[in-house]
Amino acid sequence: MSAHITEKLGLLVGGAALGAVSFAAYQKMQAKPAAVTPAVISAPVPRPPVTGSAVPNSSLDKLENAKRIMPFGSPGPINDLVYRNAYVTSYNRRDRNPNWVAEHMTAESLSRGKGVDRSNSTFKEDDTIPAQFRARLNDYFKSGFDRGHMVAAADVKNSQLSMDETFYLTNIAPQVGEGFNRDYWAHLENFCRTLTKSFQDVYVYTGPLYLPHREADGKFYVKYQVIGNPPNVAVPTHFFKVILTHKNGNYSAAAFVLPNARIPDSTPLEAFRVPIDAVERGAGLTFFNGMGEGKNGLRDLCKDTQCKIVLSKYHEAQKKALPAP
Repeated sequence: MSAHITEKLGLLVGGAALGAVSFAAYQKMQAKPAAVTPAVISAPVPRPPVTGSAVPNSSLDKLENAKRIMPFGSPGPINDLVYRNAYVTSYNRRDRNPNWVAEHMTAESLSRGKGVDRSNSTFKEDDTIPAQFRARLNDYFKSGFDRGHMVAAADVKNSQLSMDETFYLTNIAPQVGEGFNRDYWAHLENFCRTLTKSFQDVYVYTGPLYLPHREADGKFYVKYQVIGNPPNVAVPTHFFKVILTHKNGNYSAAAFVLPNARIPDSTPLEAFRVPIDAVERGAGLTFFNGMGEGKNGLRDLCKDTQCKIVLSKYHEAQKKALPAP
């Protein structure tokens, strides 16, 4: 498994994350639409043509030129920014997954509020997203994948409302259950929480990746499953966590990329460590640019603390309860 992971993580440094939804499959599964009256479309306001010498050189000129080229508006893409109490997410309408979800943890934010209980929370569709682009609860039904949290419910135990909000599908992506979402991924989430014992602030970005893989013909392809009916929710090949910690004016950072697959608990966390730049290239994102030149002086988190997963008491008990092989 280590060689397979190394190959994919190596590609992450130079490759771009890609994704596609099978439009043909989507059309095939759609019911025949009822007849509708054609909409009346007004003709665009005539605008003078732009000559070869009239190259737009100001923001206003460029805007006017864009209006001439696209009189009925830009088709997108649009990524929806959704603001919750405990996190912010950027939602990808094409993949029906988050691009990223950001959270800020402190020792105080992890303290359990009175009456807060995960059993009171339920998964729900996000009605802030236009209906045609929403991930649906039925998309996960009998899919073989867990509804994997990007911001874990356990990260927001101080408020029932905040915990409930982690169950919106805009904070969810399909994850392998046994051996990943319920195990190694949960250990990584716990690692992030334990950082609040050593640092005043812990900022975490979490999201999916769709990375290339070498096929039998020696060529590289981006291939991933799509679930739902019609199939439109992409199943990521990998997931990332980019972590930034703060203590007494000093900032440390580290990034991890994990395959969406079973991972033995014995695998060292540092086996999945990659440069932050690698995640940026693979996901098409940039992290911490608001720090200016300070971004170049970030300390190594894995030198300021031990980057190691520790099984929770619950998982330890589960392992001991398993019958001997």
